[in-house]
Amino acid sequence: MDLISLNRHLLGNAGKNNFAGYDPFDGLNSGLFRLFPRLKQGLFGLAWIQLNKRSVLNLRPLLAVPKGRNPKGIALFILGMLEDYHRTQDEGYLVQARELADWLQSQQSDVSVWQHACWGYHFDWNARAFFVPKGKPNVITTIYVAQALFALFQATQEKRYRDLAFDAAHFIVKTLYTEHEGRKFFAYIPGETAFVHNASLWGAAWVARVAAETGNHEYAQMALTVARQSVALQEVNGSWVYGARHHHQFIDGFHTGYNLEALHSLQQALGTDEFDEAIQLGLAYYKAELFDEDGTARYYQNNRYPLDMHSVAQAMITLLRVGGAKEDLALARRVLDCSIRQMYQPAKGRFSYQKHKFFSNKINYMRWTQAWVYYSFAYFNRVTQDADANH
Repeated sequence: MDLISLNRHLLGNAGKNNFAGYDPFDGLNSGLFRLFPRLKQGLFGLAWIQLNKRSVLNLRPLLAVPKGRNPKGIALFILGMLEDYHRTQDEGYLVQARELADWLQSQQSDVSVWQHACWGYHFDWNARAFFVPKGKPNVITTIYVAQALFALFQATQEKRYRDLAFDAAHFIVKTLYTEHEGRKFFAYIPGETAFVHNASLWGAAWVARVAAETGNHEYAQMALTVARQSVALQEVNGSWVYGARHHHQFIDGFHTGYNLEALHSLQQALGTDEFDEAIQLGLAYYKAELFDEDGTARYYQNNRYPLDMHSVAQAMITLLRVGGAKEDLALARRVLDCSIRQMYQPAKGRFSYQKHKFFSNKINYMRWTQAWVYYSFAYFNRVTQDADANH
């Protein structure tokens, strides 16, 4: 099966499920917690999420965890549909993208609380540092939804999508901007003081984009200030650890790709070359340390496992969007081919979640796996078609 057909099949399977599915972190959606809601928080809730996330058997049907639509996953599908639309000019992709965008509009976090457009996950989420209730907005989900809505505006010129996307920048600036322990950054969720590079940089990138589109000098300066914070903390070899806390001192592939793509996006929006050196250094580290010779996208710089399609998807986007050289395209092709050999399930027409050294987790995760694969493969197909047309 060729790549275009494979991706069309992947989209069709997601559509048959109405773009709803399971998620690695959705364990607290279990109906059992209706009887014991207090157990969601603390060690029990954290352990419950990890049990569902790590199990190679899908326990969710037994534990009454329903399939659901995830706003970030839906945004990724929209972005992929728009790539396919630009490649084919098939209006059917726009029709489907509009339907999903209208659903996203209905899924905003409580505007009476947050005042501006923002989005969160469709499940309660318990992490080491905090408990996040269903629907509480986070910067990453909000960014991807905003990107999808703005891209849909660009394709359709329907201003309602642009207005919603731009309003998300006001949420990021007014609610997530944080000064803590000498750092200036955008927080992952409202009220949180943990500094995480990819969340802060993506916030800066979107604020910069809206600043450029609207002529907002204040927002442009804030975006630059936040980006400079992460660039100042880049290691001399070009890497970034995930964040500032003691349990965030790891380097992984897809968050490194996030950082590079966000910095690149910010530079393009503001028309600056201030971060060229940081991007070039980071991209060189990324290519040297986070890929194996056969095209395997490594999860960590010091451990290729688990193989994860999220790492693959971000690799193709980063290599083509931030890199773009012939060698980057060649590496992206190797990564793609390797991922199909290692992770694709032909009989089911979908990709596995993760492959470890001695076992695989083949659970069908809509947001984490299938949505990312569809978007990144659609992007690869469009970029390579354009490249072929220009030669």
